[in-house]
Amino acid sequence: MSGVFFSGFGVAAGLIMAIGAQNAHVLRQGLRREHVLLTVAVSAICDAGLILLGMAGVGPWLSSSATAMAAAKIGGGVFLLWYGARAARSAWVGHAQGMDTAGSQALSRRQALAAAAGFSLLNPHAYLDTVVLIGAVGATQLEAARPVFTAGAIAASFSWFVLLGYGARLMAPLFRRPVAWRVLDSIVALTLWSIAASLLLR
Repeated sequence: MSGVFFSGFGVAAGLIMAIGAQNAHVLRQGLRREHVLLTVAVSAICDAGLILLGMAGVGPWLSSSATAMAAAKIGGGVFLLWYGARAARSAWVGHAQGMDTAGSQALSRRQALAAAAGFSLLNPHAYLDTVVLIGAVGATQLEAARPVFTAGAIAASFSWFVLLGYGARLMAPLFRRPVAWRVLDSIVALTLWSIAASLLLR
């Protein structure tokens, strides 16, 4: 069964590690050292829930429902445009003290929770990766092996977000320079806007 576990781990890791809105947000919160545990926990728990939905067979229904997909695209696109604008504003204004004052304004605990949940649940790409793709691969496993495959996929998600959120501080020396934050915020804004455009214009 260990092979099945690592199969689930590998499939999920390959999908989750791709640069996207959720990863960009977790990385940025890790660099800011702002509500890191909360952000990592909410992101991982939401992903785990979506993986469980996929393994339960929700993927085919979701991908075949035009109404559900349209709602997800519009809601996700607007959410990403708004957060992209926040990042762009931070890149434009800049941060005179680098790491010490990174970001336009610190998020409250409630705002941090809402942001992490939004990046996890209002992004149709997350549903495609977890509910549809992981669910489809998991469906090819023998029924007795599916719980092990699911555990592997969820373990990959938790491992990645912990590594991303807490490993970001290793880059702290670089982000003591204000220009580094301008570059990061610009990349985040462009990433979020490009994903939003792909959702709204497709």
